[in-house]
Amino acid sequence: MGEESTRDDPTPDTADDQPVTPRGAWTRAEMGDFLDSATVPIRLGCTTPAGGLWMLSLWYRYRDDAFHCATSATADIVRYLDADDRVSFEVSVNEPPYRGVRGFGRATITPDPEKDLLTDLLQRYLGGTDSPLADSLLDESREEVTIRIDPQKLYCWDYSDRMGDGA
Repeated sequence: MGEESTRDDPTPDTADDQPVTPRGAWTRAEMGDFLDSATVPIRLGCTTPAGGLWMLSLWYRYRDDAFHCATSATADIVRYLDADDRVSFEVSVNEPPYRGVRGFGRATITPDPEKDLLTDLLQRYLGGTDSPLADSLLDESREEVTIRIDPQKLYCWDYSDRMGDGA
């Protein structure tokens, strides 16, 4: 699939205190509906303190014009974002018709001692907290943080018209 005829320049689309208007196929409301309904991880890219590139997938929820992710306080990504808070991201479906949201922004990390976000994400992605994975993630000895990603540029694409139902 070829890219749409947009240029992903690194200039933010808005001031830090204003929500970004998405470019591309969807309105802000349509983008929000997609992000609320898509239970795929966000793919998050950043740089390491040594200047290398790093990418990982995290569960997310989209609220208040930002992505919210949960991870262990000792995860490498926490150290990387402490050194450089710039991130790129993509949320897209893996099956045709392809559609999604990509962009870049800034990340902030805050402690989540009660694991509130993680509990919400376990409900969203696994349907609850009754599983060995949930037990492991919610263990009292595990320190959890929230990564908040405030987008500075958003681009939405939807190839449904071109691809039909993907069959």
